[in-house]
Amino acid sequence: MDLLTCKNRLEKNPLGRGVLLAASKLYGAGVKANQLAYAWGWKNAKSVNSRVVCIGNITAGGTGKTTTVLLAATELAKEGIRVAIVSRGYKRQQKTQGPVILFDNPDADWRLAGDEPFMMSRVLSQYKVPIIISPNRVAAATEALRRFKSQLVLLDDGLQHFPLQRDANIILVDAKNPFGNKALLPYGILREPLRAFERASLVVLTHCDQVSARELEDIKDTIREYNDEVEILESEHQPEYYMDICTSSKVELDKVKGSVACFCALGHPATFENTLTGLGLELKQKWRFPDHQYYTEEHLRSFEATRGNLPLITTFKDFVKFPDNWRDILKKDVYVLSVNLKIRGGETAYNTFMDALYPKFSSLKQRKE
Repeated sequence: MDLLTCKNRLEKNPLGRGVLLAASKLYGAGVKANQLAYAWGWKNAKSVNSRVVCIGNITAGGTGKTTTVLLAATELAKEGIRVAIVSRGYKRQQKTQGPVILFDNPDADWRLAGDEPFMMSRVLSQYKVPIIISPNRVAAATEALRRFKSQLVLLDDGLQHFPLQRDANIILVDAKNPFGNKALLPYGILREPLRAFERASLVVLTHCDQVSARELEDIKDTIREYNDEVEILESEHQPEYYMDICTSSKVELDKVKGSVACFCALGHPATFENTLTGLGLELKQKWRFPDHQYYTEEHLRSFEATRGNLPLITTFKDFVKFPDNWRDILKKDVYVLSVNLKIRGGETAYNTFMDALYPKFSSLKQRKE
């Protein structure tokens, strides 16, 4: 039984909810003790000779961090800024003694790095952005400087990681479910209390197209209770194209129509499914797996046997975890949906986002133009 199933069962009765609440309070005490240890100097955050910016969140589950990191790294690299991404490689299948470096190595094994870093390395390969994976983020950032002379280190999902000192924190909030019941894990979805917004240099609301304007203002009001000076931007995830993995060709969005089948292993699978229905597709079949699920031959054979003649759609994060012989099983009409992050508010909002990453980015770009 996985943790999510166990939690769902506990929530169905008063005794179970009491267990979750007690565990939540213990978790909160641990979070507070760790933060106080750094605040009072019992533990010390280490700095590196580079700008470090964290892109993270205060909730469990997907808020769009990977897409945001990809946008940031792509735009920085386009302007010639040497950027590196540091990640812990959550749920990677194989451990190593030292950092794993993804850089211009097409034969790398995703199991050594984790699905999300591996996927990012494939998307960013044309921009030569290194990704360093290690639970020791200080060592990973140090390696980025030593090997790549990085001017900016993006700390992927490291808001609750205090050993590495950072210059800015960009906190993402999923507008569809911003704070849950405002309780800490495991009773709620918060990794730390809402006062974490006090540490925010910038807040970006994601999936804003899926909620009302009133709901967005309510979220902003809550954030401003803890930080009334922080800039709050809005964003949405926009589909770009499909990649037909069987032919390695891009397919325009309007070329895939009607009924389809889909599968994913994401923190919030409904977001992916809603995107597909928003494109006018009818989801005749859909499979959901736990976040970071890796796929076996049996999974793919099951998809192929039950989808009939329907096109099969998934995500880049899922595709990189296919077994090596996937081409022997999936023969045609298998698509990966490419999605990017759009910052709402035009050039002004975009510049605010980029300047939070790299001060004077907007003026640097203007001088080049």
